[in-house]
Amino acid sequence: MAHFVIIGAGECGARAAFALREKGFDGKITLVGSEPHAPYERPPLSKAGLVGNVDPKFIAARESYETGNIRLLRGVTATGLDAAAHIVTLSDGSDLSYDRLLLATGASARAFPNAPAESRHIRSLRTYHDAVTLRAVLQPGKRIAVIGGGFIGLEVAATARQLGADVILVEGLERVLKRGVPEDIAHLVAERHCTEGVDLRCGVSIESLTEQGGKAIIRLSNDEAIEADLALVGIGARPNTELAESAGLVIDNGIAVDDRLRTSAPDIFAAGDCCSFPLTIYGGRRVRLESWRNAQEQGTLAAANMLGADEPVSAVPWFWSDQYEMTLQITGLADGAVAHLRRDLGEGAFILFHLDAEGRLIAASGIGPGNTVARDIRLAEMLIAARAHPNPAALTASNVKLKTLLAA
Repeated sequence: MAHFVIIGAGECGARAAFALREKGFDGKITLVGSEPHAPYERPPLSKAGLVGNVDPKFIAARESYETGNIRLLRGVTATGLDAAAHIVTLSDGSDLSYDRLLLATGASARAFPNAPAESRHIRSLRTYHDAVTLRAVLQPGKRIAVIGGGFIGLEVAATARQLGADVILVEGLERVLKRGVPEDIAHLVAERHCTEGVDLRCGVSIESLTEQGGKAIIRLSNDEAIEADLALVGIGARPNTELAESAGLVIDNGIAVDDRLRTSAPDIFAAGDCCSFPLTIYGGRRVRLESWRNAQEQGTLAAANMLGADEPVSAVPWFWSDQYEMTLQITGLADGAVAHLRRDLGEGAFILFHLDAEGRLIAASGIGPGNTVARDIRLAEMLIAARAHPNPAALTASNVKLKTLLAA
């Protein structure tokens, strides 16, 4: 009987396990997870997961693994991989032989250089355990220092303010959301945080991050020292490639896979945050995406290709972030755009359409309260997938429905 092993019990790995069953695989499936919990959703960790005594939002009920005959190993890590022998070694000393292997090892929060490795007052947010630790500090009278003005840092800052904690956010670049978010939208986000009382410091470098007297101490390049009850480090994530590297797999900003999610070793696939892959819709550009939907989609695609489907990666990238009452959504990759056209949607919501030099729509970015931008971002995603060259005037005219452009 064939045995498929999945290393990594996050969004991607869990989706792949269930997709294998849905696609008719009747062999053995082993899903290996390093955390003590069953697979859970990570996006709520920076939002609802920080509020009150909230349990993880599980991807599937525990009995679903038994019903699906999926062997779920929790609290165990893969410590070795022999690609030639098709054997994975686990931290409990056992070995797993496999016919096909999926590496869905995800990513880990980047540590601040030279900061204490183990500190109650200097934390990151990547796991449910991290969220539980943060909860105790996010309350009135506490001061939280957030290092990094990306999605995680800003979402935690918003949640902390809503819970009554004082927040100071330090970003080394000249603005927040520098990576992949247009300046107009980033400016609106920054204004919203400032209105809520976040002390926002951009263009400021940090000389050191230490712990002293039960506080986190952040020393800036101008010699100012910031004291906080907790410092949250949100400076990005690094792909977990150690296992793949030990087995000699090709690494290129993550585990390098082809457009079918195949690694450089036979019978080994990789998917989700840990891998980089070519996107045909962007000329074969190799990218690595850290997003919830990408993890879902690639888990399903990897399952299909492990079963011989030979289907290429075709999804258009999509990201989202909730902060206060605002939702930010981005589809596509705006690198190389030469035109940025704005469509106002009312209620303070708007979308920016990003076109390349040939007039092709390559990305769209929107922000607004609730779900005000969701429908048009979805239609923009479909236009991007169709490699459309829409009429610029029609894109900006709020009385012209995007659906008509898609039909054209």
